[in-house]
Amino acid sequence: MGAGVSTAALAPLAHRVIGLEPVPAMLVHRRSVAPSARFVIGTAERLPFAAASFDLVAAAGSLNYTDLTSALAEVARVLTPDGVFLVYDFSKGRSSLTGDALTAWFESFEQRFPSPPGWRPLAVQQLPLIGAGLRLLGYADVEIAVPMTLDDYLRYVLGEVGVDNAIARGDDSAEQARDWCRRTLVEVFLSGDVTVVFRGYLATLARPAADPLDDVPRTGGTSAPSRLSAPSARPCSGPAWLTTSSSDGEQGHNTS
Repeated sequence: MGAGVSTAALAPLAHRVIGLEPVPAMLVHRRSVAPSARFVIGTAERLPFAAASFDLVAAAGSLNYTDLTSALAEVARVLTPDGVFLVYDFSKGRSSLTGDALTAWFESFEQRFPSPPGWRPLAVQQLPLIGAGLRLLGYADVEIAVPMTLDDYLRYVLGEVGVDNAIARGDDSAEQARDWCRRTLVEVFLSGDVTVVFRGYLATLARPAADPLDDVPRTGGTSAPSRLSAPSARPCSGPAWLTTSSSDGEQGHNTS
């Protein structure tokens, strides 16, 4: 679940939205971030919910930290027969559309504020889906270019978990971390705003089709955008939607 932003984004689209988070401290801002959602302490490997409870389960950068076999089986268990499992993530904003200055800066940032161990690369197409009772419906790579001022980027990068860890260890105070980032970023933003590139993916999964013919493409194939558009078109009519997101990720921004 992280800080709850992914959960908050789904709140207007469903009758009930529940965020799952294994670290209680991450829920401190839940009431201000997603006031209409419910939040539960738990792990993906042992979801504290009854079978067939959710029409949608969304995992934002969280599967990278799980025991995949257990987590996927649990997702399949709590999905309704027609439910959808969305898996998505974005890389860190470490590059821009113009020049290599931001990339070079981010390398120095990661040396000063390294991320904690635990994150593992995730290849959705290679997930053990069959044994878990899931199937892949669609997959799409995504690239988003975001124009950012120095202050915009500073707020973003100070949310990286490496900064939090450095402060928690006593290596830096929050003020020292902010000062170092601002001072070293000035040259990157010397000419004004920078368009930062975030790369990621969206994958749509579901439980196996009841009718074998449902697996046969009716229009020449499936595409992630068309399958993903349905949940956002109207409020969910089923029991609830469950969201899980990482408080880090390679992908690891501490605002999901």
